[in-house]
Amino acid sequence: METLEFIIFPDGRVQEKVTGIVGASCAEVTAAIEAQLGLVLNQELTSEYFAQAVEQSATATNQTTFSEW
Repeated sequence: METLEFIIFPDGRVQEKVTGIVGASCAEVTAAIEAQLGLVLNQELTSEYFAQAVEQSATATNQTTFSEW
């Protein structure tokens, strides 16, 4: 599940935490929000940022042999 968590401190700072988004696409998700919030002072990348999405592909082969008795 993809979640965005924001903590707004009394001094106006905002802490943002993104979970459930694999790879650098989290930056695309948060870019518009960060543009509205203002200057980004610090960014800590999580292990999810460096993870790669798993893609599975299946190939089926069918081989039929006929025998003459």
